[in-house]
Parts: sequence; structure tokens; C-alpha cells
Amino acid sequence: MAARRSCFPGQRQVLFLFLFGGLCLAGSEFGRYSVAEETERGSFVANLAKDLGLGVEALAAKRTRVISDNNKQPLLLDFHTGDLLTNEKLDREKLCGSTEPCILYFQILMDNPFQIYRAELRIVDINDHSPAFQDKEMILKIPESKAVGAAFRLERALDSDGGRNGIQNYTISPNPFFHITVHNNDEGVIYPELVLDKPLDWEEEREFSLTLTAFDGGSPPRSGTATIQILVMDINDNAPKFSQELYQTQAPENSPVGLPVVTVSAEDVDSGVNAEVTYSFFDASEDIRATFQINPFSGVIVLKALLDYELVKSYKLNIQAVDGGGLSARCMVLVHVLDINDNPPELIISSLVNEVVENSPETVLAVFRINDRDSGENGKTVCYIQENLPFFLRPSVDNFYILTTEGALDRESRAEYNITITVTDMGTPRLTTQHTIRVQVSDVNDNAPAFTQTSYTLFVQENNSPALHIGTISATDSDSGSNAHITYSLLPTHDPQLALDSLISINADNGQLFALRALDYEALQTFEFHVVATDQGSPALSSQALVRVLVLDANDNAPFVLYPLQNASAPCTELLPRAAEPGYLVTKVVAVDRDSGQNSWLSFQLLKATESGLFSVWAHNGEVRTSRLLSERDAPKHRLLLLVKDNGDPPRSASVTLHVLLVDGFSQPYLPLPEVARDPAQDEDALTLYLVIALASVSSIFLLSVLLFVGVRLCRRVRAASLGGCSVPEGHFPGHLVDVSGAGTLSQSYQYEVCLMGGTGTNEFKFLKPIPPNLPPQFPGKELEESSTLHNSFGLFSDHN
Repeated sequence: MAARRSCFPGQRQVLFLFLFGGLCLAGSEFGRYSVAEETERGSFVANLAKDLGLGVEALAAKRTRVISDNNKQPLLLDFHTGDLLTNEKLDREKLCGSTEPCILYFQILMDNPFQIYRAELRIVDINDHSPAFQDKEMILKIPESKAVGAAFRLERALDSDGGRNGIQNYTISPNPFFHITVHNNDEGVIYPELVLDKPLDWEEEREFSLTLTAFDGGSPPRSGTATIQILVMDINDNAPKFSQELYQTQAPENSPVGLPVVTVSAEDVDSGVNAEVTYSFFDASEDIRATFQINPFSGVIVLKALLDYELVKSYKLNIQAVDGGGLSARCMVLVHVLDINDNPPELIISSLVNEVVENSPETVLAVFRINDRDSGENGKTVCYIQENLPFFLRPSVDNFYILTTEGALDRESRAEYNITITVTDMGTPRLTTQHTIRVQVSDVNDNAPAFTQTSYTLFVQENNSPALHIGTISATDSDSGSNAHITYSLLPTHDPQLALDSLISINADNGQLFALRALDYEALQTFEFHVVATDQGSPALSSQALVRVLVLDANDNAPFVLYPLQNASAPCTELLPRAAEPGYLVTKVVAVDRDSGQNSWLSFQLLKATESGLFSVWAHNGEVRTSRLLSERDAPKHRLLLLVKDNGDPPRSASVTLHVLLVDGFSQPYLPLPEVARDPAQDEDALTLYLVIALASVSSIFLLSVLLFVGVRLCRRVRAASLGGCSVPEGHFPGHLVDVSGAGTLSQSYQYEVCLMGGTGTNEFKFLKPIPPNLPPQFPGKELEESSTLHNSFGLFSDHN
């Protein structure tokens, strides 16, 4: 159908004047358009460019657009022609339903300047729907006693179209008994009524059919039909009668749906239709209708839903029986619901404490009540908790129970309890409910920290780096939280010579011990102190542990030679008789090492000698001995370089130089040795040298005094004896043996024949051949050694010893 536009020319002229004047027409009414429903997409509605008085180019330049109120776009604008077209096939019934007229509102928007126009589009209805009855067949029962003129309202037909295309009239098929009248209700909807024109006679005609037709106002009109089945009813003069006015029955709760509960029965003495009885609920609540269902023909009442004794213990059902003539009778059905044990006991907690302080006396943890919705034995319950727990369950009034502790609890023994309360009813089968209460025992500071050891022994290598971690002590606390948080500290020592604060520090959090400075084994080999572990409880508890630190020796000291002295102003010279046998002890090197253990084990080695093979050194005691007999070809002066080495890793060593002078006998005057260059390093040990010299001087004086005393005594005893090669004047001392024990570096004792010359005024000693301790002394007449004179000096003899 072609679209048509209902705009007046006068309005258009006024609109054009406003447009040409440059005024904004925002919000003004612009035009009303119409289009028939069901037109195809792209159908013409109006030429918008012409109605706005604009050219097609201006329409595009102003970005003209069409917007609908419901965010749908039933219309679109063609910028090439300026035409307003349908964007889709429009269905009036879908868009507006029964509302008439059906109008869609839209806006026309333009820019430069911004303008908005409101317009409307009316969807014109077409007769595209026929009237239709919901029920194609209607049954109408009319007693034969109905009077002429009685009206019976019929179901109306429905038509989706509106206005004139809606339903306008009803007709009935020709018959001698009825005609149709049409009425309007308050909403303007027409409905049909069937009016009786002639009395009915059940004996003559018991039923017949009529055709009801509904017509709309379309062009051409459409129609719909339905069949009316007229049933003529016999006169009913006897009402139904129930066999019992009250039916009582029982039904267990939770019985299955569809279970027959009871059957009601009513009889009617009439015949035919009047004797046919139907059953139904009368004045029944929604709960009854949802729970029970009655068969209208047999009167069997069945369950429609499950019964619950705890909700409803009995039901009263009013049942109505109606015969075919409309007469009725009523009875009551009483259904008793039987209880079964289908509800477990309920545990309702009134108060609950989930935390109890340890060491507390009897404490109430929970108060609860037991309830069972069942009845009889099914509602009787017993309540208990598991055994071997320090808790007690005490019954109270009205099914109340009190859960308490039996006494003080110890968190360190057990910090948490899960108490399961079990409630069991006495029904068959028995139903049980369990509820678990979690109880935590809170801590109090009743345990002092405990060290893993009562004492700790730590080993530290000397010369350690500062802040060295030397060990860790550890303590545990059975408490929890801050009560178990341990801090460590050092206990002040009672030894005033031990500056503990400068030696050791401890990490207060983890008990790690650190050496604050380098330790020296030679200065401090071991020390002890106490460590205190303190918790953070209130009051705080603490304990102590003994820590013993052992300093391990490191080979940080070289051997030190005590004899012969290496820093003396004059070198030390040893005298060796040319007649010395192999293995003759020349001297003994004495050295010490401040280290300990194998670091102080010393070994001696001959590095260099004037003549190789003449001397040897015992590696373990430092004795220097001759290796062979001396000959005339041997040099009179010998220089020996010895090495003293410890057993450390790596080893340390020191060297010592010996000067040996070969003499024909001990009476040979002392021969001066060449000057030996003084080592500049020896100046650093000046103080040690002076001390050694003083000690040697005192020892020499004491030894000289002893020797003089012994010599005088011996010479007096052998005065009468004549010694070969020793001519003494009158009053001379006899020759005798002087025993010099192995002191100092000598390992054996040696004997010498000594003769003191008298009357000479020089006080000379004459030394003869030494006699080994395991040989008998030589007779005076057999001595072959030359004598040598020492001018009132005992230095040579002292050095030899």
C-alpha cells in the first residue's frame, strides 16, 4: 500500500519561514506520517528533503539522521534522494498489540546548526488476522426446565487486529431454540450471549449442535467458528448420599506420592445422568489441594505430596459429591499422619568457648540443648562424648547439657582438643547427630627455656678473622607465642682478667656466637662463660648453659734457639780435641717452640759445613757429634750451619751457626776467631741477649766456685802422689779426677784429670785427657796429652759444658 502523508500546506509554509530565518526549531513538532503494516522493507514513506525545504546536498551536509525512541530503526534516510524509507517489515500487532492507534515516535537531527524535530509514524492496521476461539468446541448443559428467554454467556473469540478490523459481530447457525445477542463490556469488548427462544424437552431431544461464527470489520471481513454442543438435562430430584458422614484413616509420614489414602463413596437414586456422581474437594485450602488429589469418578483420594508429621499431624478434607443434575452432598475425611523416625536429633548450642587458659580450674566450655522433632520413643535421646578426654558432660533441665573441663589442662601436653558430641535417639532405626567442638588451650608462661645441652664445647683456630662465627647454642621453650620467643645474652664473668665483652658476642635472636677479635693460643688457650636464654613471657623465665671455648694452636711461631746464642756480640766457639773419637759430642743445640702439639715437635738438620762428612746432627735432640777421626789435614776452624724445623703445616724453621775450633789439648791457649759480621736483625733482640748474658754469667760464677772447691780438695788428697809430666813444687796438690756431669746440652757425664800448679803465682789449671764414664780412669804415668794453660779464665770450659 502506498504511503500517505498528512501534513498541512499552511504548516509547511510557516515551517519554511522559520528555517529561512535561521531560527533553531529544536523540540518542535514537525510532521505526522503513516504507513500500512506488513509493507516491504524500503517502501516509501515521505520525501524528507522536500518537507524540510532543503536540497539533497544540504541534507547530507547537515548530517541529517533519523533516531527512534525505542532505539530501533524502523525508518532510514536515503541521502541520494532525500526519501524516508521503511527499514524493515512492520507488524502492527507485534509493535503495539491491541493498542489503537499504533504510533511510533522518532526524531530528525541535523547539525550546523544543531536542530531536532519530533515526528511520528502511524502504523495503519490491515486485516491480516482472522477471529479465533480458544475452544473449538463448547459444551453447554441446560436443564429442560429452563424458561424461555434465559440467556447463556458464551466464550468470545479473539482477533489480533484492532479497530474496524477487530471482531464486530457474532452469528449462530439457524435453529428453532436459540438466537445470539451481542453486548459490549466496559472496555468496549463485545461478547455473545445465547438466548433460549423455545422450551426444551429432554424426552424429545436430548442434545444438538450449533455453530457460532465471529466476524471482524475488515474488507473483506474475516471470520472464525466454534461448535456449541447443547445437552438437555433431565430434571434431578434426588441428591447424592455418602455412605459415611465421617471417614477416618491413617497414613505414615513420608509415604510415597500416589499412595491411596481412602476411598469415599456416594449413591444417587436417580437414573441416567442424574445418577452419575462426581467427587471434588469443597472449600479446601491450597495446602490440602497440594497434598491430596481425588479421583472425580471413583472417589479415591491419593497423596500428591509427601506427608510430614512434624509439620501437620492431621488433615480434615471436605469432600463434595455432585450428580449429573447439579445436586450435591458433602462428607468429611480425617487423615491422621503417623510419625516415623525420620528426624535426627538436633543440637542447639546456646554458648560456646573455644579457648581455655591452661592451668585453669574447671571451666564451662559449652551449653547446649537437645531436641528431636519426632515423638514417643523416636523423640527420646542419649548424649555423650568420646572417652579418654579431660572433659565432662553434665545434663541439666529441659534437655540442656553443660560441657566442662575436668581440671587444669596443660598446653604443652596437648594444645588442641576436638570434642565430638554424639546424640542418638531411641527410634528404629536409630538416628545419630554429631557435633565437633574444637577447643584450643591457650598458653601461660610456665616453662623456662631449655638448652639442648647443659654445656657446649667450641673449638676456634687461633689467628681467626674478627667476627668469625664459632658456633651456635640453641634452647627451646615448650610454651608458645611470645612465651616461647627466646633471646640470648652473655652472663658477665667473675674473672676480672677475662674481658669477655671484647672476646665474644652473641646474636640475641638465634644464639650464634662470634669471636670479636683474633685469638692467640699462646696467650689464651681456653676460657669459659655462661649464656642466658630468656623468654618473653610475663614474668620472664630463663636458664643458663656453660660454654667452653678451646683455642686450637696454629703453627704461627718459628723455633727459638736457646743455645748457642745467635744474637750475642761475639760468636760462640766450641773446642774439639783432635784426638776425639768418632761420635764425640761437640755440643748440643737447644731450641724451643711456643706452639704446642706437633707444631712444637722440633727436628735438627745440618745444612752446611766447612768439611762435609766430619760432623753430623742427631735429628731429634740436636746433638752435634763427630762422624770420623780427625786428621792433620782437617782445617783447624769449622763453621756449621744448622736448621731447626718444627712439624707444623706449613713448617716453620730457624737457623743456627756454630764455630768449632780444633785443639791439640784443652791446655792450648784460646785462639781468637776472625770477626764475624753482626746481623742487624740481632739488634732487635738486645733485651733478650742481655738477659741471657746475665743468666750465663751468674751460672758461670757459680760453676767456677764449685770447680775451685772440688779441685782444691782433690789436689790435697793426691799431694803425695807423683804425676808424670806434671812437676809440682813442694806443697803441690795431687792429681785427681774432676767429674763434670752432663748439664745443659750434654747428654753424658765426662771426667777430666785436673792438676793445680802451686808456687807459680799464676794459678794455672792443667787439663788432661778426658775419661769417658764407662772406662776406668787413666793412670798418671800414661797420659800423653799436652797441657794447655787458661789464664784465670773458665769461659772455655763453661762453654764446652
